[in-house]
Amino acid sequence: MQKSVPPLKGLKVIELGTLIAGPFCARILAEFGAEVIKIESPDGGDPLRQWRKLYKGTSLWWFVQARNKKSVTVNLKSPQGQEIVRKLVKDVDIVVENFRPGTLEKWGLGWDRLSAINPGLVMVRLSGYGQTGPYRDQTGFGAIGESMGGIRFLTGYPDRPPVRVGISLGDSLAAMYGVIGALMAIYHRRTNHGRGQVVDVALYESVFSLMESLLPEYDMLGFVRERSGASLPGIVPSNTYSCRDGKYVVIGANSDGIFKRMMLAIGREDLANDPALASNTGRVARTEELDQAISEWTMRHDMEEVLAVLNAAEVPASKIYSIADIVNDVHYQARQMIEQFKLKDGQKLKLPGIVPKLSETPGGTEWLGPELGEHTAEILYTLGIDAEQQKVLKQQGII
Repeated sequence: MQKSVPPLKGLKVIELGTLIAGPFCARILAEFGAEVIKIESPDGGDPLRQWRKLYKGTSLWWFVQARNKKSVTVNLKSPQGQEIVRKLVKDVDIVVENFRPGTLEKWGLGWDRLSAINPGLVMVRLSGYGQTGPYRDQTGFGAIGESMGGIRFLTGYPDRPPVRVGISLGDSLAAMYGVIGALMAIYHRRTNHGRGQVVDVALYESVFSLMESLLPEYDMLGFVRERSGASLPGIVPSNTYSCRDGKYVVIGANSDGIFKRMMLAIGREDLANDPALASNTGRVARTEELDQAISEWTMRHDMEEVLAVLNAAEVPASKIYSIADIVNDVHYQARQMIEQFKLKDGQKLKLPGIVPKLSETPGGTEWLGPELGEHTAEILYTLGIDAEQQKVLKQQGII
């Protein structure tokens, strides 16, 4: 069977970012066929190469975050390095960057300069606070975006300090909005004969966009939603419950029909047939009573028994998966969400599959995160910089 052409084949991208937001944005584009040229400092490259758990000196995270990318080392602080980037920009569609606003301008690589070279360029700019506004010059990582965006205020239990999700959620959300914005801008350019444009993504705004009815509830009613632990406020029942064997299940029985099926399944016909509980509004008023009834039932059974009963009753429920659970789960495997590759030394390595799944033109992993500068010579040759010139640039610390 002939291999399908990736949907973004022919799209050229320069990645000027480091760590999470910019690189994750460019990674998604690379997974679906875009040619992504990652510009890294000759002095060690992207710091993410050394983050978290390492294998032979390289972050295991790096192999997935930089898959399908070409690594080119360029000293962006040097005039010669800046000129290399400007030459590259002549023939690309998208530049992704996540420096503090004003940094690229200082290096002669800002929007005005690059768009003058390539009027069709789309520039995705990811930053803590955006390219404008009174906070634009402040440093802002994902954790700060999560705090300012509202999600940290809601995360945890009301009698304890706010907590965080154990991943860099703000960065990843901003990256996804960067991809959406970039592809919308490319679509506009191609179908409406438009010029290129800037996609301005702020981390705090990416988080704020997820905050459901938080703003209108405050505006109309003066209501400030607080931390609610493991439950989903205002939607009942939707919570985490303990089982007899010390394990936990998450249950979402908050639609009217599902609620009734669940109550019948756990032997609570009285609650299933109570007209006051037929709608979410009535259930919210009796949240504590319903959670107690469900907890009393789950505590009489082991987790697997609980899940079997609820699945038979078509009630959404799940155990809370660890990474060990994920790797061994048959559904993950059937959906090809656990992929296995070989490193250059032959070591096998599992990586997450590609999301989303396209039926005709799926994304894929062509190669794992490259070695520092692995593609420098290849890319510079395309700019007319020959081996002797590259040797001089390397001696000068430019590449």
